[in-house]
Amino acid sequence: MLMRTDPFRDLDRLAQQLMGPGTWSRPSAMAMDAYREGNEYVVAFDLPGVSAEAIDIDVERNMLTVRAERRPVAKADDVKVELSERPLGVFSRQIALADRLDTEHIKADYDAGVLTLRIPIAEPAKPRKVTIGGGSDRKEISG
Repeated sequence: MLMRTDPFRDLDRLAQQLMGPGTWSRPSAMAMDAYREGNEYVVAFDLPGVSAEAIDIDVERNMLTVRAERRPVAKADDVKVELSERPLGVFSRQIALADRLDTEHIKADYDAGVLTLRIPIAEPAKPRKVTIGGGSDRKEISG
């Protein structure tokens, strides 16, 4: 068996035990991946154990905020918790989005504890050809 010591986790656990379950929580960042796939950006957040109803997604100007809450599981009165390492409470993450992303058409899917946001690239930001007019020698330049 592997034994691992993390003094900060032990302090957090001690504070939670002293203050009682559910009374102490701190905002935590959630793990994420971000990548470009074709004409959209994809951002995936790990939110295991969080119900879809407990997830809130907001976009104000170009700031994307994802907020989720993992609530304690209801236990019977005769249940005594021996170990509780899974964090409860509020998790949040803010991401500044580039102006070239279309924040009006973000799609969100939640499956198997992973929240996936697909953000399309705005039309003006996509590469296009610019034609030079005037004269008999017309040229195209990539823009």
